[in-house]
Amino acid sequence: MPTTPPITNLPRRRALRWLGAGVGSTALAACGGGAVLVWGETPAAAASGVLPVDSQPAVRFSTRIVADGLSRPWALIFLPDGRMLVTERTGALRIVTPQGQASPPIAGVPAVDARGQGGLLDVALDPAFASNRTVYLSYAEAGSGLDAGRNGTAVARGVLSADGTQLSAVQVIFRQTPKIASTAHFGSRLVFTRDGTLFVTLGDRYTERDSAQDLSNTLGKVVRIHTDGSVPADNPFVGRAGVRPEIWSYGHRNVQGAALHPVTGELWTHEHGPQGGDEVNITRAGRNYGWPKISYGCEYGAPVGHCTPVGGATSAPGMEQPLTYWVPVSIAPCGMAFYTGALFPRWRGNLFVGALAGQALWRLQLDGNRVVAREALLTDLGERIRDVRQGPDGALYLISDGASAKIYRLQPV
Repeated sequence: MPTTPPITNLPRRRALRWLGAGVGSTALAACGGGAVLVWGETPAAAASGVLPVDSQPAVRFSTRIVADGLSRPWALIFLPDGRMLVTERTGALRIVTPQGQASPPIAGVPAVDARGQGGLLDVALDPAFASNRTVYLSYAEAGSGLDAGRNGTAVARGVLSADGTQLSAVQVIFRQTPKIASTAHFGSRLVFTRDGTLFVTLGDRYTERDSAQDLSNTLGKVVRIHTDGSVPADNPFVGRAGVRPEIWSYGHRNVQGAALHPVTGELWTHEHGPQGGDEVNITRAGRNYGWPKISYGCEYGAPVGHCTPVGGATSAPGMEQPLTYWVPVSIAPCGMAFYTGALFPRWRGNLFVGALAGQALWRLQLDGNRVVAREALLTDLGERIRDVRQGPDGALYLISDGASAKIYRLQPV
């Protein structure tokens, strides 16, 4: 079980807060075949192990609004020239300059189903973008024919014109199966690996959570594909009868943050819990991450602070434990980035996680593969954070969520 101690409140850090992680904030009482989670005072054993973020004064930074007026943006990524490609859930893909000027919508983007949590979602550049100008988009795709009224996550690629106004040669390379009559839990982060293959995170679609344990579909999974949609021969389930060969890992609820560790190259993800139980994982080949058989979260509407976890247990043989998790309420994590820049030298190697319901930017201090401390930044900003990325200038860039949203830049002072 992970143990992430709270962080000592350093001067100027009124943005710091403790929402519980691991046994540092829980008392677990086994009850027959299940468990009851009791959230209360931090146990004395955990309190005695309180760690500061570091022994230095607080990192000083300011926020600057780069752009505003965006319509429900979901993701951003930097082009080689320093401009940003930004997706809006409503279906628009735009280029935003460092000065905050947003282009008209780029033509050629596939049609999206923008109901509920759906729409145009993540964006990624081909590893060889400088020569092929290929862009990858994930989105909610409406069904047709026998799938009319249903939808699912899809991934398409296209070539961005030299003037940035159009996508051409657009091709769908992946479709989640089956399509479901739901407007929630599309997952949908795109991450290229060091070998040039592509990870796609896929939600359980909310109404189909048991399917996350079923290897014959791609609900509640992370998949790994080639850039043309074909399946790598070394995927963990290749050759197994009745199993989708593109599956990399399973037992996920709704992964909306993913990034490669800058040293190990492993895929790190975070996913939404139900009521509490948001978690961060190292997402490894063939592993089962437990949902909905195990969880640190409870059913919606359960008494906050005293409830039975979904699945009745927080652990089970053959199922992975998270590196850290949030209880008793959810922060609703979205967006993830490892910081490797020079502007904030003491943050180098830290992991940053946006929070929607939690309205914060979480900084996770790491020791190898362990989360040793956590800090909630920007809690006084009053913004739901949808995505976080490191810019080519070494600053951190954030997207807020909403009908008239902003891009923020975090910069040292």
